[in-house]
Amino acid sequence: MSKTIAILTGGGDCPGLNAVIRGVVRSAVNKNGWRVLGIEDGFEGLVGEMRYRELTLDSVRGILPRGGTIIGTSNRGNPFSYPVEVNGKLELQDVSDSVIEAFRQTGAEVLIAVGGDGTLKIAHGLYEKGLPVVGVPKTIDNDLRATDVTFGYRTAVAIVTEALDRLHSTAESHHRVMVVEVMGRDAGWIALESGIAGSADAILIPEIPYSVERLCQAIDKRRQRGSRFSIVVVAEGATVVDGEKVLQKSAEENLGVERLGGIGHDVARQIGGCLDMETRVVTLGHLQRGGSPDAYDRILASRFGVKAVELIEQQKYGRMVSLRGQNVVDVELEKAISSQNLVDPAGELVQTAESLGIMVGR
Repeated sequence: MSKTIAILTGGGDCPGLNAVIRGVVRSAVNKNGWRVLGIEDGFEGLVGEMRYRELTLDSVRGILPRGGTIIGTSNRGNPFSYPVEVNGKLELQDVSDSVIEAFRQTGAEVLIAVGGDGTLKIAHGLYEKGLPVVGVPKTIDNDLRATDVTFGYRTAVAIVTEALDRLHSTAESHHRVMVVEVMGRDAGWIALESGIAGSADAILIPEIPYSVERLCQAIDKRRQRGSRFSIVVVAEGATVVDGEKVLQKSAEENLGVERLGGIGHDVARQIGGCLDMETRVVTLGHLQRGGSPDAYDRILASRFGVKAVELIEQQKYGRMVSLRGQNVVDVELEKAISSQNLVDPAGELVQTAESLGIMVGR
């Protein structure tokens, strides 16, 4: 039966998004003869003036190794809390009904929503209001509990690890402490795994508040042993004991979305306050999101795209594709967004880091 489906990518971009889009289009067209529409700029493409276009086999030719997303994305288009100007002021309003109506006007019957926790919560909310939805998990933070791994994460870890390898030589040459701020709002997976792979000396993650005194003691201990430099990896959501996350903008200042950033400079100042060592800060930021996905992420993203089309074939809506062990399966979207995949402070990976002599925030 002929069918028209639509796909959007929401939240932050990451390596592998185009591989998902390609997987969806090639599977839907080659296997079923369906039409595929790409909603532009996430849910923003369904608010106000609609922005979408048909995605054909020609549209996805050559995009497998490309970073980013060919249909754009946004982390500001939450239709359940959308900024609307009222009497010269912006107010957050629920425009979800108009978004569903706009989606139906495209002629598409099912929406594939590719995104992280925020995007999938929106997708589930629209599903509860009657919109057929299939979810595809995406986040470099790897913080979705319902899947073993999210695509984009492995590439991000590799990028940070390469950066740490490069920073070792300059830190050692100048006898400096290099503080490297990486992404990780609530989950410290990127910091922890790249820190282990990149031979960091301290790793600070959101799940384990750190002690400034302990951090300085760890760096000073290295110095006393003759290592006159140190590498400190800190996730953007890390906090000092009894402290709060460091924000560039609060949710009130940024239309309902907190913008993290700046913890690296806080850590550098704290180290400078207790040790007479030159300290520099490197914030990798969006470098972790950009560039070509590695082979693992290309394959996983392609599998997710194909599986999403299979769920539509089976009319299994309100579900999310998921990697469990070696198999791509599906799980209830509601359960998928119910809790986050966080680092276990007493887990094997943290214990491995500490056994290697890495100070992990405590």
